[in-house]
Amino acid sequence: MSIVYADQTVLITGASSGIGREFARALAARGASVVLVARRHDLLNELAAELRSAHGAAVEVIPCDLASPSTGADLRGAVAERNVRITSLINNAGFGTFGHFGDEDPERLEREIAVDVSAPVQLTSAFLPDLLAAGNGFLINVASMAAYAPTPRMAVYGASKAFVLNFTEALWSELRGRGVTVFALSPGATDTEFNTVVGTDDATAGARMRSAAEVVATALTHLDRRSPGPSVVDGVGNRLAAAMSKLVSRRTAVVLMDRLSAPGRRRPA
Repeated sequence: MSIVYADQTVLITGASSGIGREFARALAARGASVVLVARRHDLLNELAAELRSAHGAAVEVIPCDLASPSTGADLRGAVAERNVRITSLINNAGFGTFGHFGDEDPERLEREIAVDVSAPVQLTSAFLPDLLAAGNGFLINVASMAAYAPTPRMAVYGASKAFVLNFTEALWSELRGRGVTVFALSPGATDTEFNTVVGTDDATAGARMRSAAEVVATALTHLDRRSPGPSVVDGVGNRLAAAMSKLVSRRTAVVLMDRLSAPGRRRPA
């Protein structure tokens, strides 16, 4: 299915920075209307002004805390109040924690699961009827390279992203031929605010950073394919690592990830 971007109204979560912000810029440049969702109202307004000035884009701003247990219904209501019809959805918002599981703050872990797992499920459920009715849009869920192997010191984040990957690939199968292009996007280490939110650079130490713009370019290239598959990994090195993860035992995979994630063990990039 060929995407006609001028016909799209795309809701993007986590749009105030990083990959979400670059999705908004790239889609507005292609003629799409965008609905920007994040907690930081001021940054959303700055981005909205930029997109209107640079591209004449139609932009709506909806501040929202995606950790809310009613985030799907809340956002659907907020969109309806603005008389906007969503044709495509990008579940991009998410954050990670780094450290031994037993040392983590339970409330922060609960919030991590709410944002990384529950919110994509809620929003997909809330807006899927609109996507199906439009019949020419897309659903992109942002997973991670952490989805491809158990990740010591990021146990909850890795498990959350494994959920997103499997959830999305299942939807790809269920929704084939129904007018919605579905796939998961898995970036590796990316130059965003991720480490700032995590609270340490150890989460990506020694990794080769990709830019958020490169990640989005990978996603849109995949979207524009004649028959996009259920998932795409950003970056050649990351694609090789994802393929290799299928060739080793689970025990070997987790031991390797434990060594790679150990603070002070990785060499600088």
